[in-house]
Amino acid sequence: MTTARAHLTRDDLAPLARQALGKVPAVVTRLRGGSKKGVYRLALDNGRSAIAYVWSPEEDYWGPADADIRDPFAHASGLGLFLAAHDRLTELGVRTPRLLFADEEAEYLPAYAAVVEDVRGGSLEVLLRSDPGAARVPLARLAGTLGVLREYTAAGYGKAALVEEDGKPLGDSCEQVVADRAVHDIAEVAERDPRVRAARRALTERVRELYDAVEPRDHASLVHGELGPDHVLVTEQGDPALIDIEGLMYFDAEWEHVFLQHRFGPAYDVLRAADLDEDRLGLYRLAMHLNLVAGPLRLLDGDFPEREPMRDIAEFNLRQALSLLPGAS
Repeated sequence: MTTARAHLTRDDLAPLARQALGKVPAVVTRLRGGSKKGVYRLALDNGRSAIAYVWSPEEDYWGPADADIRDPFAHASGLGLFLAAHDRLTELGVRTPRLLFADEEAEYLPAYAAVVEDVRGGSLEVLLRSDPGAARVPLARLAGTLGVLREYTAAGYGKAALVEEDGKPLGDSCEQVVADRAVHDIAEVAERDPRVRAARRALTERVRELYDAVEPRDHASLVHGELGPDHVLVTEQGDPALIDIEGLMYFDAEWEHVFLQHRFGPAYDVLRAADLDEDRLGLYRLAMHLNLVAGPLRLLDGDFPEREPMRDIAEFNLRQALSLLPGAS
C-alpha cells in the first residue's frame, strides 16, 4: 500500500494567488485527472475563481522522466513548454485559458507555476455525454480550430518550442519516430502481458510493413498531440478552449486525427478532415493503440490513484491493437 501524496493546501497556494489575483483564495480544490501537473481551482470570496497549474515532482505521477526536448514524444510537462504553446496558440487565435500570471522563478512555490483563467463551462466530454445538442456548436468550432492548426506548418517536426528555435529533433521523420516508438512499446508490453508476448513478432512485422508503405512528406502541421474531449473546455460563448497544451508540436496531422477518432467516437464525423494520408493513418492508428497500452501500464507501476480507469484503457487498447493484425477476427 502506497502513501497518499501530500498535495498543496490553501496556505501553500496563498502567496501565488495573492500575486496573481490580489487576494488569498477562500477555497482551494485540486481537480481530478491530472497526472503530470497539479491543477487547482482558486475560489475567491467575491465569486471569482482561477486555475493554478503546478509543475513539481510531487504532482507528476509519471516519476522521473527523460525530458529531452529533441524527442517529439518526450515527457510533455513544464512551464517552459506551456508558455511556448500558450504563446503560439494565442498568436493564431486558438482559444486556450488566458494566462494571468507565470511564476518563472519559482518564487511563490517551491515549483514552477502558472495561474490561468477558470473556464467554467465544463469539458466538451461532459457536454457530449449530457447534452449532445448543446455540444454541436463547440464541436463545429473545434473543427475550425483543427483547420487553423493543420494549415500552420513548418519544414521540421518536433515540439513547438524546439522547431521555433530551429532545433533538430531526434529521428529522420515523423513516421520513423512513431514506428520506432511502437516497436519499443511492443517490447515493453510483451514483458507484462502474455498476449503481446505471443504476438510480438507479428505486431513488430506489421508496424514495419505499415511504415514501409508511407511516402516521405516535406512539412509538418501544428498539432495538440492528445486532443480528446476532456482536453477541450467550453466557454460561455460556446467556444472550445484547449487545455493540457504542453505537448503542442509540429507533426503529421494524421497523428492528431487517429487520436481524435479514438477519443471522440461518433462525434468525430464533425471533425473529420479531407485529404489525410491513409498509409499514415494505418501506421499511426496501430502505434497509438500500442502506446495507450504501454503508457497506462507504466503509470500503474507508480502510485497514480485512478487505477481502474487506467487498467481499462490499457485493456481496451491492447484488444484494439491485436485486432489490427492481418487475419485477426
